[in-house]
Amino acid sequence: MQGTVTMYSTTWCGYCRRLKGQLDREGIAYTEINIEQDPESAKFVESVNNGNQLVPTVVVVPASGAEQVAMPNPSLAQVKQALAV
Repeated sequence: MQGTVTMYSTTWCGYCRRLKGQLDREGIAYTEINIEQDPESAKFVESVNNGNQLVPTVVVVPASGAEQVAMPNPSLAQVKQALAV
């Protein structure tokens, strides 16, 4: 599976830890950005979530060149589906 996955998270987010573990088990590489340490990324997360700092927010860019998709609190299946586009 190719493409890129970026996860916007915080250190205290249980949903983030769960999704990271699932991605690791599936061998899906991702870049993690802590929105508490990067104000610009926090602004981005707000911009794609109606002004809310919802984590995890995952951005997938499929290898096919299809448009990137930002997903708030996605399931592993949703991430895999977005990568397959």
